[in-house]
Amino acid sequence: MEIAPLKKKDLRSIVAIEKASFPEPWSEALLRSELDAGESRRYTKAVIDKNIVGYLGLMFVDDEVHVNTLAVLPDARGKGVASRLLLDGIRASLERAAIHMTLEVAVTNEGAQGLYRRFGMAPVGVRRGYYAQGEDALVMWARDLDSEIECARRDVIAESLGLTL
Repeated sequence: MEIAPLKKKDLRSIVAIEKASFPEPWSEALLRSELDAGESRRYTKAVIDKNIVGYLGLMFVDDEVHVNTLAVLPDARGKGVASRLLLDGIRASLERAAIHMTLEVAVTNEGAQGLYRRFGMAPVGVRRGYYAQGEDALVMWARDLDSEIECARRDVIAESLGLTL
């Protein structure tokens, strides 16, 4: 698996992953605007056998990083794709001095919540009716990504994937 920067030429594949992953998928225009947003954004893709199987979008504000989006094709789930994307994203965030991470996740998306908990994220609140269909979002945070305990947590995750950090 390769993690690489997302390019505009990849957007059709990303839209397909969006449609397969979310009841309210982002449009190609919205994704394009995110890629055009400059240094405050970082979008990466996971590639297996020349096929894009997942992607991660981050937004940086001061010492915080917000996970704007993370999705993996249904056939590629459970193979460490999201974990690899998050490991790479956290590494890049720390290089930019972003030491706190946050995101919103649908309250019904227990699989994603489990992934985020594995990375040390904890629920801190609920955004009522956050999604257009009225579903609530769970707000999750991970603080002090540069701490010894969080680095050790990611080492364990990386080791489980056969990686070294």
